Amino acid sequence: MSYATKQDLVDRFGIEELTQLTDRSDTSAIDDTVVTRALEDADAEINGYLATKYTLPILPVPTVLEKLACDIARYRLYDVRATDQLTQRYKDTIRFLQEVATGKVSLGADATNEQPVQSGGAGYDAGDRVFTANRSDGTVGTLGDYL
Repeated sequence: MSYATKQDLVDRFGIEELTQLTDRSDTSAIDDTVVTRALEDADAEINGYLATKYTLPILPVPTVLEKLACDIARYRLYDVRATDQLTQRYKDTIRFLQEVATGKVSLGADATNEQPVQSGGAGYDAGDRVFTANRSDGTVGTLGDYL
């Protein structure tokens, strides 16, 4: 399950750019194998940050997560040819993921994907009140008074 698809990349960056980035056999076409690898790498990178906060994979995929996956895949496809703008966009994406992982920012995902918060200590349950408005005088009632 991928957070973004080939079509998402095409919609965001265009056929021409995606062809230039993936066509390693000079076929003048998008290489699906290269795209799939870039998207899988992006998913793995995203999951590395989100695994501490969410049950993976996150379904349905929030729009922001699709965008982040596209940005990471594009950056990885550019490799050493990435411009300063693409590099900054990637760094911003990673910073966002770090903030999601620490709980400072939310993906807006369905709360059922969030993992329960782990408590580190013993719990305490005070139970029901023994003294109520009817028995606050300190007298002892019957067992039925306390249930």
